Amino acid sequence: MRHPILASLCLCGIAFLAACNKNPNVKSALKDVNVIDESNLNDVMLSATDPNEAVAYFQRTSAANPDRIDVKRGLAKALIRAKKTREGVGVWAQVVASPEATSDDKVGYADALIRANEWKRAQDVLNTIPPTHESFERYRLEAMVADANKNWKKADSFYETAVGLTTTPSGVLNNWGYSKLTRGDFAGAEKLFNESLNYDPKVFTAKNNLVLARAAQRKYDMPNVQMSQEERAQLLYTAALSAIKQGDTATGRALLSDAVETSPQYFEEADRAIKTLDSNVVKG
Repeated sequence: MRHPILASLCLCGIAFLAACNKNPNVKSALKDVNVIDESNLNDVMLSATDPNEAVAYFQRTSAANPDRIDVKRGLAKALIRAKKTREGVGVWAQVVASPEATSDDKVGYADALIRANEWKRAQDVLNTIPPTHESFERYRLEAMVADANKNWKKADSFYETAVGLTTTPSGVLNNWGYSKLTRGDFAGAEKLFNESLNYDPKVFTAKNNLVLARAAQRKYDMPNVQMSQEERAQLLYTAALSAIKQGDTATGRALLSDAVETSPQYFEEADRAIKTLDSNVVKG
């Protein structure tokens, strides 16, 4: 009983495909569906675990569709994610040269140029973006460029604007804090690192920067932030080196001893630093 039904379905399928070939509207609709599917796949590939797989996918797709700016844009992003910065800069240059390019594309290009250490070119690209384009990424990059130019007033303004344009400002607060740290505004840096950790308490870089900012003020005790035993040992080591550098040798040695005792495994760097200090004391 099933065979006549199966045959009918096959015949219907053949008839439908024949109709598709004859009807340009149906062919166009199917093409639109394929474009949507490809767009979804593009998004999936950009978040793929292996960035090199994403690069290979976009290279193949771009070769087959050289006029598709969305594919070229995906290739540029994939190359940057795969740390192929120079290649990424080249593809971003092609994207922004297209009449279909957007202000977001220019932001992506400027980001790639900064990663390639081409700060002047990045600034030139950012200057071509209209002031009406207000995005977190745009102001984050503007702040970094202002920092590089040591234009602190402008950098602070851009950092503040960027923080207000995102719900996850931990990274930009850490960058802003590091900027304050390099300027010698240690109290301001400490405040910003604490804010950064309030948003994301897991980032070790912000914890280490916080210890540096506090140590620069001769506050060598550990801050009240979430930390593992291994992280605590590393942070004690950071504080110790800062203390020694500032001439607080006895404090530094005590902190090194704490680091060795705290570390869940042999802390070679801290142990070696203690022996070096003791050796210098004997020689002295």
